[in-house]
Amino acid sequence: MRLGTLELGTPVYLAPMAGVTNEAFRRLCREQGADVVMSEMVSARALVMGNERTRAMLGVAEDEHPVAIQLFGSEPDVVAEAAVRAEAAGADIVDLNLGCPVDKIVRGGSGAALLRDPERAAAVVERAARAVRVPFTVKMRAGWDSVTAPDIARRLADAGARAIAVHCRTREQQYRGRADWTILERVRAAVPNSVYVIGNGDIASAEDALEVVRRHGADGVMVGRGALGNPWVFADIAAALRGREGKRRTAGWGERLDTLRRHMQLLVDLKGEALAVVEIRRHAAHYVRDMPGAAQARVRLQRAPTAEAFFAEVERYREELSSLGEAPAADGTATAAGG
Repeated sequence: MRLGTLELGTPVYLAPMAGVTNEAFRRLCREQGADVVMSEMVSARALVMGNERTRAMLGVAEDEHPVAIQLFGSEPDVVAEAAVRAEAAGADIVDLNLGCPVDKIVRGGSGAALLRDPERAAAVVERAARAVRVPFTVKMRAGWDSVTAPDIARRLADAGARAIAVHCRTREQQYRGRADWTILERVRAAVPNSVYVIGNGDIASAEDALEVVRRHGADGVMVGRGALGNPWVFADIAAALRGREGKRRTAGWGERLDTLRRHMQLLVDLKGEALAVVEIRRHAAHYVRDMPGAAQARVRLQRAPTAEAFFAEVERYREELSSLGEAPAADGTATAAGG
């Protein structure tokens, strides 16, 4: 797979997630083998209007390329101008969101709402794709309340989209039920071979990725919720897709705690302590899931009022696990029990 100057093989993407895929989390996933990492959704209108908080979302670290910046909006000229600014900020790819199901986004005519107006969606893609030199791509859902992705994807491809990621649920489904990966086969048949189709939705393991690529014809995969507390999933998927199934990557509990500490420090450096303490709470629950005593540790981690207190709770939990003979050492070396 080649997008512009990017040689990606069979790529594994980190999906955009609001409040999650900032620079801190993107860097962790990139280190573990994500071929492309994506920003949180960025409002095209807010960016063009000069909103400082929105502009700050364009920050890209040198060690996280290639990175895609995802925009949402429904006005062709506004999205095009925002795309130019995203490219100037360092985006290797600019992406348009046609999948967000959240009411406040949909009410503004953006996100999944564009699935009900394919003509406007195509106009936005055409204008923005012509405005930038980097590849312009799209992330969409299977449809609004029925599967319309094949027809809409064809229109978007004709308008200039270089790759189309499909979350295989409709907007009406939200995140209920199981993603229907067979939709990818229909999208793949509807668009030219030069336009890449990326599978998304319920991809949380190497086995899922292999099925999406080998059975359903996707050119790559995009992992969202499956990466929460588990950036190692990218190494696992990458190994499987490249024929190295025997070299699966599994993090022991000690490494999970080490990474949780590092994630917190990256957030402190990026956003300051006050915001980091709030944002790390959702991540902490994912990092410690399925570990002994996780329920009690999660409560303590989520109640930590400062970074210092948070780090202390991480070490307290590490000691508790060590007393059970369950945890690898702090330097990441594994005991027999810890894996």
